[in-house]
Amino acid sequence: MNTLFITDYALFDIEEATLYYESVRKGLSLDFELCIEAVLDEIINYLESFQKKYKHIRIRFIKRFPFGIHYIYEKNTIKVIGVFHTSRSSKSWKNRHE
Repeated sequence: MNTLFITDYALFDIEEATLYYESVRKGLSLDFELCIEAVLDEIINYLESFQKKYKHIRIRFIKRFPFGIHYIYEKNTIKVIGVFHTSRSSKSWKNRHE
């Protein structure tokens, strides 16, 4: 059985995006959170199916929102290191997994 671990960085990313979407339109943050949950379920069930990027970091993009969930799979643990907007530079977050 695989364990899902979401880092504090990733939780902050989710919270920041959630607050933004709620400020755009009431209720939009709930849609964003539901999309995050659905993608996390996909990652748990099909973790090696998604694009490998940056050596051992995989990414699963969210269909409705311009975000990608970046994760590492090691020793039966799925570690979510970030939930990043697609326009964000990878140089600003690459050290999160170290």
